[in-house]
Amino acid sequence: MYTPDWFVWGALGLVILQTLALVPVIRRLHEPDPGVRSQVRLDLLDTVGSLLLLGGLALGLAVADSLIWLTFVGFALVAGVYAVKGFHHLRARRRPAE
Repeated sequence: MYTPDWFVWGALGLVILQTLALVPVIRRLHEPDPGVRSQVRLDLLDTVGSLLLLGGLALGLAVADSLIWLTFVGFALVAGVYAVKGFHHLRARRRPAE
């Protein structure tokens, strides 16, 4: 299967940007507030899932089709993180303001 070079370079660029997005998330892990740290852990899982999704896509296109399974793992991880974040958001909205 032929994949245009511009598509592979675009996917590689997105992988690099996603890797750079890990830096502020890792820095926020050192916050003293435990509530902030639990939210940052979800953000870290989200970033890692996106990195797996994009990295699996780039590797599947450029190197070997057998590495495309990383894309599905990343998609499942991102979907799980969004489900947990949505659940937390719904719980926060239903709680009465004190």
